[in-house]
Amino acid sequence: SSVPVNLTPAGAEDAVCTTLWAIDSAANRLSFCAAEGADTLQPLVNAGRAMAVCYLESIKLQFQLGGLTLVKGARASALMATLPAHLYRFQRRGAFRVRTDPRQSPRALGRHPGLPALSVALRVLDVSEGGCGLHVPPETPAIRLGSVLQQMRFELDTEARFAATVTVRHQSEIRGGGGGRLGGEWEGLEPPAQRTLRRYIEMMQRRRRLLSLSGNA
Repeated sequence: SSVPVNLTPAGAEDAVCTTLWAIDSAANRLSFCAAEGADTLQPLVNAGRAMAVCYLESIKLQFQLGGLTLVKGARASALMATLPAHLYRFQRRGAFRVRTDPRQSPRALGRHPGLPALSVALRVLDVSEGGCGLHVPPETPAIRLGSVLQQMRFELDTEARFAATVTVRHQSEIRGGGGGRLGGEWEGLEPPAQRTLRRYIEMMQRRRRLLSLSGNA
C-alpha cells in the first residue's frame, strides 16, 4: 500500500524514506524501492544493517534489517534485505486525535530547525494531547527526523493559540509533489498551552459528534 518506511543505518541519525516493493518468503528476502539513488542509499549498504520504522494509522511498526545490498536493474533498482526475525508493534498514540478545521487555516509558525534564519509556516493537520501532524510545503527545505521545532506559534483558530516545542518523530512524503507530512511530539508543554489544547480537542470532538448525529459526517 506504499506506506513510507524510514530506514536508519546502524550508528547514524539520518533516515532514508522508501517503500516496501516485494516480499520473497522462499528466499527470505525483502525488496525496497531504490528510487532515491545510489548516493543516498550507499550509507545503508555500507552499514550492512538498519532500523526500519513505519506507521499504520495508530500503530508503529519497528524491525531490524540485515544483509543490505543494492541491486541495480535496467529500468529500476532495489534495496534488498534479509527478512526480519522479529517485528515490534507499538500503539502510536495514547490520546484521542482530532483533525483541524482547514477553514480556520490552522498553522504553526516559527524557524526552520536546520536553517534558523528561515521562517516557516506549516499547516496543522491534526492534534492530540501527545503531539500533532504538520504539512511541510514542497518549497520548504526538508525537516529531518529527530529535528526539534523550538517554540513554534500554533494558531488553530481565532482562540486556540499557544507556543510549543515539537520533536519530529516520523515523516513521510505526500505523493504528487505535495510536500511532506511530519508527526511531532510535544516537548514540555506549559500548563496554559495544555489547557488551550485540551479545550480545542474537546470542542472538535463535540463538533464531530453533532455532525454524526445530523448525518453530515
